[in-house]
Amino acid sequence: MTESNATRINKYLSEIGFCSRRAADKLIEEGRLTINGKKPEMGTKLMPGDVVKVDGKPVGQPKSKHVYIAFNKPVGIVCTTDTKSEKDNIIDYIKHNERIFPIGRLDKPSEGLILLTSDGDIVNKILRAKNNHEKEYIVTVNRPINKDFIDRMSKGIPILGTVTNPCEVKQLSKFKFSIILTQGLNRQIRRMCEYLDYEVTQLRRIRIMHIHLDLPVGKWRDLTPKEMALLEESIADSSKTFE
Repeated sequence: MTESNATRINKYLSEIGFCSRRAADKLIEEGRLTINGKKPEMGTKLMPGDVVKVDGKPVGQPKSKHVYIAFNKPVGIVCTTDTKSEKDNIIDYIKHNERIFPIGRLDKPSEGLILLTSDGDIVNKILRAKNNHEKEYIVTVNRPINKDFIDRMSKGIPILGTVTNPCEVKQLSKFKFSIILTQGLNRQIRRMCEYLDYEVTQLRRIRIMHIHLDLPVGKWRDLTPKEMALLEESIADSSKTFE
């Protein structure tokens, strides 16, 4: 067999929908993964016919078709694949027939749109280019909003040792506004509001790129062919910036 037939083990596991590349690397670090009965080093390439096991159990064969779904996450559900430690995890809540994992995350107290897939490779590509992708939220706060609040949120707020990127913010009512982000700092919107002495009482994501929230809370659907085509186009455009 030639070197051209080889595939990095983390890429292989993501392509067959077993886990993301990052999770695969962690499995290698923890010594839970073997190739032909031996523990591989990071970056090891897999050859056709090699037997891959995790915790002593063979991993599945590549799937001919991955699943891509949109889910309206309820408040209280955690965006984790850790079904052992977190009883309110998103995987057990959805109960999909395929092994899926979320693309990005949405905080436990937040609700709204999140994407999940069995395609670990696309997860890696989207997260790698996440700063190019718009995410839109509707936010309710605990006291009346004024023009100064909208202006300051739009221009950038100092949090987590940096200043947030300029973004589009619109007032919707006395206590409610919409905001479109192109970055994903930890608890970004909540921290921005806290800096201005506001407390978020409700946060709902209604859009990721071109995919809009159109589901009741707690329900999911497959992405449409049109949504998939635009998603793949967006990933292709984003990848050019890394070449």
